[in-house]
Amino acid sequence: MTLIERHLGQRPYLATWRAMQDFTNQRTPDTPSELWVVAHPPVYTQGQAGKAEHLLEPGDIPVIQTDRGGQITYHGPGQIVIYLLLSLRETGLGVRALVSAMEHSLIQLLAQYGVTATADPNAPGVYVEGAKIAALGLRVRRGYTYHGLALNVDMDLCPFTRINPCGYPHLTVTQTKDQGIKATQATLIHQLIDQLRTHLG
Repeated sequence: MTLIERHLGQRPYLATWRAMQDFTNQRTPDTPSELWVVAHPPVYTQGQAGKAEHLLEPGDIPVIQTDRGGQITYHGPGQIVIYLLLSLRETGLGVRALVSAMEHSLIQLLAQYGVTATADPNAPGVYVEGAKIAALGLRVRRGYTYHGLALNVDMDLCPFTRINPCGYPHLTVTQTKDQGIKATQATLIHQLIDQLRTHLG
């Protein structure tokens, strides 16, 4: 499977989401799949089934209702966001298997640094000793995926206390810095993309 990487720097969430929709709507069976690496200014995003009670005190951080699965999460500087604009036919994976491939990519990345992480079949994402270190959310349209994953690296975690992260009250959130991982964000991006390429076949 051809997989093009695009490193977009920091981009507003709404414009990036619209660009993902446009890419997905316009692609054909000949369009190569892409990985978009991006960072967002502070923003809360609410999934399609998102419930208002999980948004506790947004304050001055904007809230955007989006079309991915899952509940509410936070994006901000110091977090690696990778959007997977894939053809499910080319990957040969169903949606559940694709989510597992994303989770295992993150778990293997953290294992390289001696950090034991796990997935939860009832709550997609990656956890270290019960604390969430990475969130996942996808949308599938016409056999193509968009949205993706977010790995907390070195960020202000306080905004997570103003929501029930991914719909779970009192869920603790962690990041690679707090797990003793000193690698730069650029290094982690490179290694995570290598893991994704491996697990996506």
